[in-house]
Amino acid sequence: MNFEIPPGLTDLLQEFTVAVLRERPRDLIKFAAEYFNKLYEDRPEGPMVNFASPDLNDEPMQTEDSEDDEPMPDPPKNRYQRRKSVSAERYDPEADDEEGDKRMVYPKSDEQRKRLNEAVKNILLFRSLDEEQMQEIIDAMFEKKVEVNEHVIDQGDDGDNFYVIDSGTYDIFVALEEQGPSKCVGSYDNQGSFGELALMYNMPRAATIIATSTGSLWAMDRQTFRRIVLKNAFNKRKMYETLLESVPMLKTLEPYERTNVADALQSRTYEDGYQIIQQGDAADYMYFVENGEVRIAVKADSEESEKEVNTITKGQYFGELALLTKKA
Repeated sequence: MNFEIPPGLTDLLQEFTVAVLRERPRDLIKFAAEYFNKLYEDRPEGPMVNFASPDLNDEPMQTEDSEDDEPMPDPPKNRYQRRKSVSAERYDPEADDEEGDKRMVYPKSDEQRKRLNEAVKNILLFRSLDEEQMQEIIDAMFEKKVEVNEHVIDQGDDGDNFYVIDSGTYDIFVALEEQGPSKCVGSYDNQGSFGELALMYNMPRAATIIATSTGSLWAMDRQTFRRIVLKNAFNKRKMYETLLESVPMLKTLEPYERTNVADALQSRTYEDGYQIIQQGDAADYMYFVENGEVRIAVKADSEESEKEVNTITKGQYFGELALLTKKA
């Protein structure tokens, strides 16, 4: 399976990223909705961009008028278009063979591992990784010392590493026009991460990051980032979509709607004997069993003890009735 990048997607994501860095909204989802709604309303009338149909031989479609068509002129060349050549590089999680990859391990002292664990614990990208994958992340990251005024990354360059801040302060600069001046749109103060967009979407760096003090960063190379972070996200989504397909109440959903539900799922781990929900509590979530067994017990008003009514396993779910009926 190959993922086709439609024309204009790279520029669209880069412009949106610049707007987020410039405005720094409190509610990112609301900001994104308003941003793209305004963009949709203000767009000029013109031809729509469609995904091309897959062709196994990658041969152009021939028509009767093909011979009479004039060749398309080459697009204008500039610094940003040259650097965007990385966009042609596609990553196919299904075709990625982990066994053929050499895993990177950078030796670290106990003190370094402690600092790194502290630095990555709140990184959103790592939220869905299990303990073994997190240890692989820790092993694969290497320390980079920076000096005052050092450019960690430059807008327009190809993405090479993902960075997590261990210490130091850093300013974020964005040039809104190709040859225009850069404007400081934000900063990092001894925490945070950056550089993932260029690795995730095969796009040039969307901003320049300059150190304003001496500091330390943890870096991870492109291949390791993709193999662990992107492939894990792909496998999780595929697993969740398969799980959701077996839920009767969700069978009427369109594939894209089921994908949205899969992306909204969050993995949680419970110890044996932990009480996940209690009869009478307000409803908050619907739960799907990813692994293990869940015991369901009900207590009648006239009874003092609970009575086990069911045990559910992998692929089954509970908690939906309270959400549907809005009852505890």
